Amino acid sequence: MTSATASGTQLSALQAWVLAARPRTLPVSVGPVLVGTAVAFGEGGARWLPACAALVGALLLQIGSNLANDLFDFEKGADGADRIGPVRASQLGLLSARQMRVGMSLVFAAAAAVGVYLVWLGGWPIACVGVASIAAALAYTGGPWPFGYRGLGDLAVFVFFGVVAVVGTAYVQTGFFSMLAVFASLPVGCLATAILVVNNTRDIETDAAAGKRTLAVRLGRDASRWEYRLLLFLSFASLPLFVASGSASLASLAALGLLPVALRLERVVSTRTDGPSLNEALAGTARLGFLFCLLYSLGFAAKGLAEGLEKAL
Repeated sequence: MTSATASGTQLSALQAWVLAARPRTLPVSVGPVLVGTAVAFGEGGARWLPACAALVGALLLQIGSNLANDLFDFEKGADGADRIGPVRASQLGLLSARQMRVGMSLVFAAAAAVGVYLVWLGGWPIACVGVASIAAALAYTGGPWPFGYRGLGDLAVFVFFGVVAVVGTAYVQTGFFSMLAVFASLPVGCLATAILVVNNTRDIETDAAAGKRTLAVRLGRDASRWEYRLLLFLSFASLPLFVASGSASLASLAALGLLPVALRLERVVSTRTDGPSLNEALAGTARLGFLFCLLYSLGFAAKGLAEGLEKAL
């Protein structure tokens, strides 16, 4: 079975589902798990099976959220013919509302199945996190009070893709709550939020017309650009602070090598308003966040390795 896109391109059913899952956004789920695992390793408690389960669960939650947003934004009129962002499956009629709901339910059910193992490891705190994560994914654009339409999306992304993801990943491996994981999650949350800021800055006009009062719509384009700059600045400025405090080794400073990439993205977001440029900036910010987390996590892992060798000697 194939469906035609607006450009006339034929897509198979599998390709339609891949489009709805939005694979280019998935690095935002991988980065926090890397950092949380590195923190756990640095504190002597890394466990690879729980880490892998946390990764699978995070990816499933992200995909489920993407499917929900694809469907609910279309039903609420936020994804119409004037959309300048990447095309959506519901918008193009590639998948019916029933198909999207069934797919979304199956993905969240799979996430819950993975969650059973994580709850067995971490107890009721992880159960609460799992329920809250699924509820937030659905309530972001769905339900009677979609908080993404009321300017709360930035805060939700910071909390769930930053603090909750990093702290939860560390917790299921170490078995204890770590303040280091909380502090380590802050730049992760900033970069995850920066992805949403690009998305919402690009869509200011169409979101406003559809009644979607994102923070970008409320603040305006110029203030949203400053939000993006601030989030990038806070992320990179945190690196020397972690090293100076002794929480991470000098290896974390490798992430400073990404500064030129961040500056290029900032110039695009600050000067361009066309869809293609901002779509590429969105994907670029997602890649930046993933690479930042990868390099940033080295500092926590290296510190744990050095302490382990010191004890062994």
